[in-house]
Amino acid sequence: MPCSIVHLQSMISQNTIQQILSRIDVVEIVGSYVKLKKRGANYLGLCPFHNEKTPSFTVSPAKEIYKCFGCGKSGNSIGFLMDLEKYSYVEALRWLANKYNVEIEETETSPEQKIQQQAADSLYIINSFAQKFFSDYLLNTEEGKDIGLSYLKERGFTEETVKKFQIGFNPEARDAFASAAMNAQYNLELLQKSGLVTVRDERPTDNYRGRIIFPIHNQSGKVLGFGARILKTNDRAPKYINTPENEIYVKSKILYGSYFARQAIDKADECLLVEGYTDVVSLHQAGIENVVASGGTSLTPDQLRLVKKYTDNLTIIYDGDSAGIKAALRGMDLAFEAGLNVKLVLIPDNEDPDSYVNKVGAAAFREFIAANKKDFILFQLSVSLKDAGADSSKKSALVNQVAETISKINKAEDFTRQQDYIQQCAELLRIEEGGLHTLVNKFIRERINKEENKQSREEADAAFNQSQQPGDAADDNNLLLFNKDELQERAMVRCLLEFGLKQWNEEQTVAQHIFTEAEANNFDELIDNKKLLELMKFFKASYDEGLEPTAKTFLYNENLELSTLVVNLMDDQHEISPNWKEVFEGKINTREDLYKEEVFSCLNYLKLRKIKRLMDENQRDLEKHHTSEEQMVLLQVHQHLKKAEIELTQQLGTVIFR
Repeated sequence: MPCSIVHLQSMISQNTIQQILSRIDVVEIVGSYVKLKKRGANYLGLCPFHNEKTPSFTVSPAKEIYKCFGCGKSGNSIGFLMDLEKYSYVEALRWLANKYNVEIEETETSPEQKIQQQAADSLYIINSFAQKFFSDYLLNTEEGKDIGLSYLKERGFTEETVKKFQIGFNPEARDAFASAAMNAQYNLELLQKSGLVTVRDERPTDNYRGRIIFPIHNQSGKVLGFGARILKTNDRAPKYINTPENEIYVKSKILYGSYFARQAIDKADECLLVEGYTDVVSLHQAGIENVVASGGTSLTPDQLRLVKKYTDNLTIIYDGDSAGIKAALRGMDLAFEAGLNVKLVLIPDNEDPDSYVNKVGAAAFREFIAANKKDFILFQLSVSLKDAGADSSKKSALVNQVAETISKINKAEDFTRQQDYIQQCAELLRIEEGGLHTLVNKFIRERINKEENKQSREEADAAFNQSQQPGDAADDNNLLLFNKDELQERAMVRCLLEFGLKQWNEEQTVAQHIFTEAEANNFDELIDNKKLLELMKFFKASYDEGLEPTAKTFLYNENLELSTLVVNLMDDQHEISPNWKEVFEGKINTREDLYKEEVFSCLNYLKLRKIKRLMDENQRDLEKHHTSEEQMVLLQVHQHLKKAEIELTQQLGTVIFR
C-alpha cells in the first residue's frame, strides 16, 4: 500500500531545521508576496489574507512575526507559508531549505523507509524530466505544434495557459520518450512504476503515445503524475490514462489544479469543484481560479480534507445530464461529515463547465453560478423522490437516507440549519416533522455510540485539551477578549520568554527566580490557562537541559498550537515611536531597562490572586457552622491573609509596570 508523502517527508534532521531557522528573514519571505514599506522598526503592507485598501498588515523583523490588525492573522515565517501556500510544516521547511540553499539531512531511517524515500525522490525526478520533455515536444517540434498545440488552440486554450499548467504532448512514435529517458540513464523499473513506460515484446515503449499530457502537481508544485488524453477516435482505447498508484501518486488524496487554485480559494472562501482537467484549465483562463477537479471519481475523505484546508464552502459544478447528477451525488455524506457547506450547480444544455464558459464568457458564467446554486440536500431529495415515484418501499428507504444525511450536520453552530432541513424535508416527503426529527436523533445517537466505543482514552484527552484553548488566532490577539486573570498569566509567561536568561540577582537568572516562585506558590493549580502552563514546562525542560531557550526557541516549533501561542504572546501593539527621541531629551526607559520591575509585578499579581482565592475559600468556611475555637482560627487566618494582601498591593503600587 502506498505510504503517505507527509510520512516520507517527516524525516528532516534537527541540525537541518536549525540551519534553516538561523537563516530565516521574515521581511524577505513575506516581502516576496506582499509589497512592504518600512515604518519605524517595522514594515507595513496590504494584508494578503483579506481584501483591504488601507494597510493594516505589520511585519516585525525584531520579533520575526507578522500581524494583521484588520483580520487578526498572525504568525511567523513558517506559519505565513503554511497559511498562504497551504503547505504542511515539513513542506514549508523544504521550501525554505531550497530558498536558502540548505542541504536537507534526513534522520536515521529503517532500510525499508530509505528504499521508499529513494523511490519517491526518484519518481519526482523522473516526472520532472517527463514534464519538461512533453512540454518541449508540444511547443518546439513540428509534430507537437501541428497535432497537440493545434488541438489545444481549437479548444480555446492560449499558449500562456498551456505553459502555466505545463501541458505537453507525447508523440506517436513507439518509444520517443522511453528512449530519451533511457539515454538519460533513468531506471527502467522506476519508469514503469511511474506509468510513463511499459515493456512490450521486451522493448521499453511509451505508455501515452499520441496523447495530450496534463501534469498533476502536489501542494508545492512538484509533479506527482499525469493524466493523458487521447486525440484520435479509438473505441478500444480509454479517453484518459492516469498514473498508476505509487509512492507519490495516491489518487484519493489528489485534486487536480489545487496547486494553482489554493490562494484564490482562500481569498474567495469558496472552492468550485468540477470533473475534468480541461474544465479547470478553461475556468482558470477565464479568470475563475478558485476551481479544482476530482478527476471524475467519487469524492474521498482525503480530498475533502484538502478542500477544508482552504475553505468550508464547496460548490460542485457538474454536467446537467443524468450521469453528471449521479457523479455529483456520490460521496456527499462525507462532505457533510467533514463540516463543509455544499451547494450544487448543474450546467444546462448538455454543456460542461469547459464548453459553457467558452460559450457565454466569464462574467455570464459567474452570474449563472451565483444564481443557480442549489442546496445539496434538498436537490438530492427532489431527484430521489422522482426516482421513487409511488413505490412506498423506495420512499421509506429515502426517508431513512435523508434522516441519516441530516444527522451528519453535527456541529453545535449548525443546529438551526439542521432544524430547517428537517422542516423542509418533512414537507417535501409529506411526513410528520416530529417523526423525521426522531429519526434524525436516532442516527445521531447511533453515531455517537459508535464513536465513543471507538475513541481511545488518549483521543478523548486530546479532544478535552483542544476544548480548553483560549480561541482562534484572531481572538487570541485581541486582549479585550481576555479577563484580568488571563492577562496576568500571559504577562508572566511573556516575561519568562523575553527576560528568562537575564540576571535576577547574583545567584539566579529571571527564569530560575520565576520557577522558584512558581513552585513555592503552586502555579500548577493557580494558572488557569493550561496551554500557558504547558509552555512554561517546555521552557523549564529546555533550561534544565542546559540550553538557553528564548521566544525564538518555540516560535518555529512543529507544535502549531505552541508556536501560535508564542506569536500571540510576543505580539505587542504598543511600540515606542522612533520620533520620541526628537521630542524628548534624555533616555526613555524601555521594557528591557525595566524588566525586573515587570517580572516583580507579574509574580506579585499572581501571588495576590492566590491570596484572594484563599480568602474566598476561608470566607466560605466562616459561613458554615463551627465551634468558637474553630471560628477564632478561621478569623485569624482571614486577618493573616488580609495583611498579606495589603502588603502585596502596596508593593505593586511602588513599581513601574505596563
